[in-house]
Formats: sequence, structure tokens, C-alpha cells
Amino acid sequence: MPTDLDARAAGPEQTPSGTRSLGRTVAASVIGTIAEYYDFFIYGTASALVFNKVFFPEIDPMVGTLAAFSTYAVGFFARPLGGLVWGHVGDRLGRKKTLVYTLLLTGLGTFVVGLMPTYDQIGIWAAVVLVLVRLIQGFGVGGEQGGALLLTAEAAPPEKRGFYASFVQMGSPAAYLIPTALFAVLEAQLSEQAFLAWGWRIPFLLSFIVVVVGLYIRLRVPESETFQAVKDQQRPQQAPLKTLLRDQRREVVGGLLAKFVEAAVFPLYTIFLVSYAEQHGVDGGIVLDAVIIAIVAELIMLPLWGRLTDRIGRRTTFIGAAVLNLVLVVPAFLAIETGNVVVITALMIAGLALGHAGTYAPQASYFPELFPSAARYSGVSVVWQFGAMIASGPFTVVASALLVLAGGGFVWVAVYVAVLIALSLLGLRMLPETAPNRRGGEEYADWPRHESH
Repeated sequence: MPTDLDARAAGPEQTPSGTRSLGRTVAASVIGTIAEYYDFFIYGTASALVFNKVFFPEIDPMVGTLAAFSTYAVGFFARPLGGLVWGHVGDRLGRKKTLVYTLLLTGLGTFVVGLMPTYDQIGIWAAVVLVLVRLIQGFGVGGEQGGALLLTAEAAPPEKRGFYASFVQMGSPAAYLIPTALFAVLEAQLSEQAFLAWGWRIPFLLSFIVVVVGLYIRLRVPESETFQAVKDQQRPQQAPLKTLLRDQRREVVGGLLAKFVEAAVFPLYTIFLVSYAEQHGVDGGIVLDAVIIAIVAELIMLPLWGRLTDRIGRRTTFIGAAVLNLVLVVPAFLAIETGNVVVITALMIAGLALGHAGTYAPQASYFPELFPSAARYSGVSVVWQFGAMIASGPFTVVASALLVLAGGGFVWVAVYVAVLIALSLLGLRMLPETAPNRRGGEEYADWPRHESH
């Protein structure tokens, strides 16, 4: 792969001004990602709590929940198209501009849901509009994570890239936490009738404020210097996607498979197990509280996992955490069945703060390091969004169907999760180690920078 040894050895100068600039970039990436994923995850919580009642009230409750989860899954199938389009835009026009567009598209789509009529008002058309908005939102989110990661990863010094880039990953669990807490407060303070009539709309309408804050911060961040260097120093490139398919097929396939484990275990712990608990006579509120505690623990652990990838390698960390996720699958279901608050909380912390975070943090630096700078946005977006579509998009629907077929038993769901994790391990075996600290200071792919650095 082409390299730039001088740039790799020096990295960005860590002057006080440079440190402040990096800090602003990290903050902008994190807050912008929170804004986008707040909009995306709010659907997951609403699907589990309210959509089956306000958009699918005329069918059996279990089937209604399945239908609501299907609207949640639809967004994942729009994300790969968004990844392809926004990845191309990001590699051609820049990371910053692309992230502004995706934030606007996603946020405004969520705001519209807060104004939507329900089934009682317009019948089945309510569900149709919900699916259309979800498709638009998924298309916007498809370009988010790749750009946010690149703004930070490309600004960070190579020897600390895993640490700094891992902060961006805090955006997703934090974004899950906020609407979950909002819905919990609203359910506690409002009667069921008031919550179903108008209370559920509040978190969606608040997305307007989230988008404004995210835009304000992102517009104040400079463009990635790595992208600017590519634009200044290289002659026009062929389509980034064509470059990936010609020169980085192994990285694309291996990265896509590696994504499966993280993409599967997050909806398992945060959405599916809440529903599983209620179907087995366990208060779903107990599981939801345990999830909230575990996500707080995950927010603390993510930078620590990122630091670990700088020390022992991205691939090594990723593989170890993937194996841990495999070990925890069956105990997670058994813990739910006990109904014991302490046991459930302990397994949730292990699953999210250790298992999920251990596979999520490495992606922030690992995936960008796999691809050359001229096609990096496209490479990360393709790996991220197609992996998420396959493993996470249909997860709640497939798992719920397997649960129904097994008469409420979890064995087939556990097998389903285990297969996805095994495929991730296969993908990781296909990939190299990319951490510069583990490669004698060399990069796996090129990271050009301005000559002043």
C-alpha cells in the first residue's frame, strides 16, 4: 500500500493551538454523532414502547410489536445507499460539508415524526408515512459515522489515534441513553392515555434543538487536513468506490464481516432483551434500568478500550472482545430469566461495557486505517453501513420470529447471534493489524498531510 513515512513519523504538531483544534474536532464529532444517533435510536425505543399501539393497533400485540420493529429495521436498509452516496460526496467534496448535510436530513426527518398523524386519524397511511420517513432518516445516517470518525482520526497523532477516535464512539450509546431516559420520565409522569395521545411525540420534537446544537458545533470545525492534502496534492481520482472494488476488496469484505458482532449485540442488549423479559414475566423496566447503568459504564470504558488498541493493536483487541461476546450470549438470556436485578445488571454491564465497547472502540481507528485517504470515506461507510444492514437491520425482526417459532425459548436466537459473531471472527482473520505502534511506526494505508506538518 502507498505510504508517507515523513508524515507518519511527525503527525500533527501538538502545539497548544493544535491540541485545542484537535479537542474541538473531537467535541464536534461526538456531539454531532449524538445528534444523528439520537434521531436514529429514538425509533428503537418508540418501536418497543408505543409504535405498535399508535400505528398498528388493529393486530395482535405480539405481531404489532414485530411490525413496529420492522419499521425500525427499514432504516438500516436505507443506510447502505446513504453510505455509498455520502461516502462518494465525502471523498470528493469533504468530510465537514457532508456531515452538515447528513445531520440536517436525519434531524428534520425525526422532527416530522413528532408531527405525524396516527392510525386512528389516517389509517394505514400513518404506517406508510412512518416507513418513508424512516427510509429518509436511514439514508442520512448512512453517511454520518464514517465522516465523524474521519474528522477525528485524521486529525489525531498516529500513536494516539485509537484513543482519540474512540471518543466519537461515545456518541452512539449516549444517543441511545438520552431518548431512553426521556421516554422513562414521560411514562412515569404521564397517564398511559396521555402518553399515547401526545407524550411520545415530545422526544421527537426535541430533535430540533439537538440538530441546531449539532450544526452550530460542526460548522465551527475546520475541514480534515488529510482530505485537504489529497485535494491539493493529487490529480483527479477515479470514483472512490471503483478504487475500493479494484484494490481493497479484502479490506471491504473483511471489515464488513468484522462489523457483524458489534452490530448484533447492541440491539440484543438494548432492545430485544427488554422485550424478551416482558414475554417471560419479568418487568421490562428492570432490564431497561440495567441497560441505562450499563451504557453509562460503556461511556467510561470506550476511551480505555481505544487506548488499549494503541498499545496492543486494533485487531488483537477486536478479536478478544468478539470472543467475550460469544461467551456471554447464553448467560445473558439466563440472567433475564432469573428476574434478579443484580444478576441482570451485572450481565448488561459485561455485555455492553466490555463486550460491545470492546468491539466498538477499535472500529473508530481500525476501519479508517484500512483504506487510502482518497477513498477512505467511501471505504468506512461501505463497511459500516452494509455490515449494520446485514447484522443489525433485521436483528430484532429475525430474533422475534425465532422466538415465536421456538415457543418462547431462546436457543435459536442464541445460535443466530453466535453465527454472526463467528462470521466477525472470520472477517478479522482476513484483516491485517493496522495500529502504527504495532507496525514500527508505519501506516497500512497512506495518510498524507500538509507539508507544514
